[in-house]
Amino acid sequence: MKKSFFVAFALVFAFFGCASTSSNVERISSSTQTDLSGYWNDTDVRIVAENLINQCVNARAIAAFSYGKNREPVVILGTFKNQSDEHIDTSILSKKFEIALINSGKVDFVASSSERGEVRNERNEQQTFASEATAKSLANETGADFMLIGSVKTIVDSSTKQRTRTYYVTAELIDIETNRKLWAGEDSSIKKLITNNSYRY
Repeated sequence: MKKSFFVAFALVFAFFGCASTSSNVERISSSTQTDLSGYWNDTDVRIVAENLINQCVNARAIAAFSYGKNREPVVILGTFKNQSDEHIDTSILSKKFEIALINSGKVDFVASSSERGEVRNERNEQQTFASEATAKSLANETGADFMLIGSVKTIVDSSTKQRTRTYYVTAELIDIETNRKLWAGEDSSIKKLITNNSYRY
């Protein structure tokens, strides 16, 4: 009897517990600034990407290469490291760089190391299964001139009631043949003050 009572009580508790946690979802514009936690978000990605991409596209090294070689430099996407104190998907930031630079018409991109394995497998399979007229030749890849790398770092300062989070995002173009850094850009425009309103003295 007691066991049945406790089972019934648990079911009723679970039902009302679930009912009380229902959510209301509202669709908003993707450009709307939303800062709920104080951590890195889509607005920060957009601001930083716009600032650094504008610097990179107008870098003197790109113009000098195009003038000297009479062609656009070929770039490969390297690693954008997350060196902050939180989880940040830096692939979103690096992909924005890639898309913007390609669309600028000032550089060409080749597949990154994480992408080209699949392409190479396809090309190898074509040697066996595709017709001779359509199979793509081996050892004919385009070598990159520059590698684009970057990182995201944070500085956190806090007290009992408030804390600030400042993000430092860097990006660099490196000459693959000589290891020379041809361009470096930094953005530190993202600084947030988070106040804990629930704190009581």
